[in-house]
Amino acid sequence: MSLVSQPLWHAGFRPFFALACLSGIVLPLLWALMFAGALEAPTAAFTASQWHAHEMFFGFGWAMLAGFLLTASKNWVKIRGYHGASLIFLVAAWCLERLGMAFGAGWPPALFQFSNQLFLVAVVAMLMWTLLHHRDTDGYRRDNVFFLLLLPLFPLAKFLLLDGHWSQAGQLMALGLFRLAFLIMLERTLTDFMKNVFQAAILRRPALDVSIKALALVLAFAGFMPPALQGGLAFLLAGLLAGRFAFWKPGLALRRLDIGIMYLGYLAIVLQLLVVAFEQLAGVVWVGSVTMHLFTFGAMGLIVPAMIVRISKGHTGRKVAFEAMDKAVLWLMIAALVLRVVAPQLAPGAYLLWVSLAAAGWALAFAILAWRVIPFLLAPRIDGREH
Repeated sequence: MSLVSQPLWHAGFRPFFALACLSGIVLPLLWALMFAGALEAPTAAFTASQWHAHEMFFGFGWAMLAGFLLTASKNWVKIRGYHGASLIFLVAAWCLERLGMAFGAGWPPALFQFSNQLFLVAVVAMLMWTLLHHRDTDGYRRDNVFFLLLLPLFPLAKFLLLDGHWSQAGQLMALGLFRLAFLIMLERTLTDFMKNVFQAAILRRPALDVSIKALALVLAFAGFMPPALQGGLAFLLAGLLAGRFAFWKPGLALRRLDIGIMYLGYLAIVLQLLVVAFEQLAGVVWVGSVTMHLFTFGAMGLIVPAMIVRISKGHTGRKVAFEAMDKAVLWLMIAALVLRVVAPQLAPGAYLLWVSLAAAGWALAFAILAWRVIPFLLAPRIDGREH
């Protein structure tokens, strides 16, 4: 069997979910060691904090997002989707980016920028081509307008994040774009999950849903807004999301951890927006970058593992059931959220301990997840289908 025909390259979720698991193990541990002073940060034009934010958003985060979107988009428009050599190229570009972030300080600036943008620009272009070229068969044609708007903004956010002057605006743009992507994914998946599992319909009103997504897109530019405007818009979006959440039958969903974890991730987005509003309007900043880590640990940290389990099983022909070790991963991520966000507010003097424990919890969760799902990703579907 040739390299191109290996099962790993049959669909986008296979290589990129494997990379998300592996980077989910390594990146938090590297940052914890850097933060503690036990490991030197990469010597480059950007700071250690910029490296950390970049790698968690554009290393780990985009491995997950690429896996999801490359797989979901082909189903939305009903085509075979990218596979084989196309995926090998994208994985090689993702790996080149990691090398550049670690060792590219001495590279010529043009070579570093090439290594830093190749993967993201390529995968964004491929996804946009899929959605635009096959829009007539797109089952989510109207909704995917927001993906067409947000995807090309990611390379800009990436560039700004590593810039010495605009780094904060770049981090807020990256967070805002991921937040919008997660809101779109939650709308679609939770509607189906609640219908299939509980035979329950949740509130979906086009005017409300579009308003939420449009406001979330505007807030991606929060780093360029005055504090009062940023805080006011964040409060408004939090209110719309909270109001809709009340009609999404949370009491029913929270009876099952695999569904309830998605609802907790949704609530983390609401809480993150409320903290943004409070900090911007009151001029008070909580300990430990709470607004950033409420999203990364609360939304990404809770939702991503559940998504990886569900897609990795379902798209390899297995029954989508969360077994004991799968649930252990979700509980570990909940614990890591508490350690990273709540504990520093209660005992700020032990901040280094909380960061270290949260990073260890995240890494352990993804180590278990990797052990659980990577064998599925490397093997053919058990139902005999190719993809």
